[in-house]
Amino acid sequence: MQSYTIGQTARLLGVSPDTARRWTDAVGVATRRDESGRRVIDGTSPAAFSVEIAQGDDDETSYTSARNAFPGIVTAIEPGEIAAQVTVQAGPHRLVSLLTREAVEELGPEVGMQATARVKSTSVHIDRT
Repeated sequence: MQSYTIGQTARLLGVSPDTARRWTDAVGVATRRDESGRRVIDGTSPAAFSVEIAQGDDDETSYTSARNAFPGIVTAIEPGEIAAQVTVQAGPHRLVSLLTREAVEELGPEVGMQATARVKSTSVHIDRT
């Protein structure tokens, strides 16, 4: 399971480290100290929280170029027999990519893992980061 520092969590959620720290404390997300003494969070917690906070942003519309990379966190993987759907929450943006099952197995994404969704025209590509 991938873990994130407060700063990394803040970047994935699109907020300041102070805001991420306050959210972590307010919601009661379990943290631990790494070997350097930094607070770290297991990846599934920011994944679930990013989906929850994004649902409150329905009133805001975001306008971005189609040639953008969206660093975020994998929040869902739905494999099928031929294709698989991978969902990445990048701040307030939820991106869904439909890939072949073979490509997803090769890439090896997991819920809570950091990933970058790359959008080009109507396609969303997922890079494991």
